[in-house]
Amino acid sequence: MAMSRSLLRSDRSASLLWRRKLADRMATGLSWLAMLIVVCVLGSILWTLFKNGLAGLSVNLFTHSMAAPGQNGGLANAIMGSILQTGLAILLGTPAGLLTGIYLAEYGANSVLARTVRFVSDMLLSAPSILIGLFIYMVLVAPLGHFSGYAGSLALAILAMPIVVRTTEDMLYLVPVAMREAGIALGAPKWRVILFICLRAARGGILTGVLLAVARVAGETAPLLFTSLGNSEWSVDMDRPMASLPVAIYQYAGSAYQDWMQQAWTGALLVTLGVLVVNIVVRVGTRGGRT
Repeated sequence: MAMSRSLLRSDRSASLLWRRKLADRMATGLSWLAMLIVVCVLGSILWTLFKNGLAGLSVNLFTHSMAAPGQNGGLANAIMGSILQTGLAILLGTPAGLLTGIYLAEYGANSVLARTVRFVSDMLLSAPSILIGLFIYMVLVAPLGHFSGYAGSLALAILAMPIVVRTTEDMLYLVPVAMREAGIALGAPKWRVILFICLRAARGGILTGVLLAVARVAGETAPLLFTSLGNSEWSVDMDRPMASLPVAIYQYAGSAYQDWMQQAWTGALLVTLGVLVVNIVVRVGTRGGRT
């Protein structure tokens, strides 16, 4: 009788072990399949961009401003406009998003104000970018009477900020409570614990959020159509209409001129490579900083 019970238990254990191994292999297989699909899609996009955009890469592209069809123009002013507007947007949106995320994770908890801020942040995160552009147009462009790079940067900053808020809050939640308690036990005030312990521990995740924000705003077109508009001439004056790569791509891609269409593909390649280079440089730099 005891032997039969032992055999029954052994059979059940073997069956359970087999089911667990099967579930593990299925989950692993699905994970690999999902990864392969993502890699194939990304590879297809990159291949298309390289195939159609490499032919337009030349010194002239980086040294000449936008020009009429057949005039051998370049994208120098659009490249500089994108760098200036995206850079200013990140400089404006990152500190605001970082401080808001710190408040939500460390001070706000489930207060009414914190819940309201989270709701507004989530709404901005899912809001169509064209609505942000129209908002900035109504509150800044129309009252001042002219388009400007500052207005474009502000619209992009509003798009970047909720991404930084969400990632900062989530990453700070992942920092173990024991690390906070250890800092407080040593006599450090809360702000020092947050600054020198929590933020350092969550640095990688927060940086990922900033990079996601850069990737999001670097290719935005709709907000810039209502704020910085565009400029075919070279200009680094942020108080004037300013060119940008996304707007140039939008204008050139829909044209019937072969040289403009080629520059549209090359501009799309430059935007993609710019985001990839920023990601790689920051990743390598932070990894070297840890070691």
